[in-house]
Amino acid sequence: MKTIGLIGGLSWESTAEYYRIINETVKEQLGKLHSAKVLLHSFDFEEIVQLQHNGQWDKATQKMIAAGKTLENGGADFVVICTNTMHIMSEEMTDNLNIPLLHIVDCVGANIQKEKIKKVGLLGTKFTMEQPFYRDLLNEKGIEVIIPDEEERQIVHDIIYHELCKGIIKEESKDMYLSIIHSLKENGAEGVILGCTEIPLLVQQSDTPVPLFDSTAIHAIAAAKEALK
Repeated sequence: MKTIGLIGGLSWESTAEYYRIINETVKEQLGKLHSAKVLLHSFDFEEIVQLQHNGQWDKATQKMIAAGKTLENGGADFVVICTNTMHIMSEEMTDNLNIPLLHIVDCVGANIQKEKIKKVGLLGTKFTMEQPFYRDLLNEKGIEVIIPDEEERQIVHDIIYHELCKGIIKEESKDMYLSIIHSLKENGAEGVILGCTEIPLLVQQSDTPVPLFDSTAIHAIAAAKEALK
């Protein structure tokens, strides 16, 4: 079994879900008392949030590369970034590490292709929705990406940082998300990516008939399967 290097704490709420899903998947595959071999580098998320909102992406990139190197030096066979937004610097990380990075968009894209869906909505932080890294990679797979309007993007972003990253779950926030998902469907989305690893803490497939792509579960399951190859 390969050792998974997790870069977490972005936030710890979703990192805990990664750890749970990875180990449940390994147990399902191998049975008995098997669990995953995992190394975790966990950030103080407030430090990263300040860099994000101040536009200090160069400093954030250096911190992410250093975290990846720590995991590599500790014996990890590949790296998993337990968040969508920090894949903004995935190319820089790949260039500076000697072990592979399991990219969340590649994993999500493969699942969308299996469903033969050609147009999806994307929910996430404003950074994820507005910067091109998600859209460009999915476009290469023949998948068109649409995002909410500016006001809706701000709502999605604020709920992530002010509530979900703090473990706060509000019914009215779920209702707002479901309304935005419905709007994306009305604009032609055949499915919607939950492109922030905290969003599945609030919205699940049982809440809507619109097909949802849970980036947390998809990425974590892919990490477990990669470890078992």
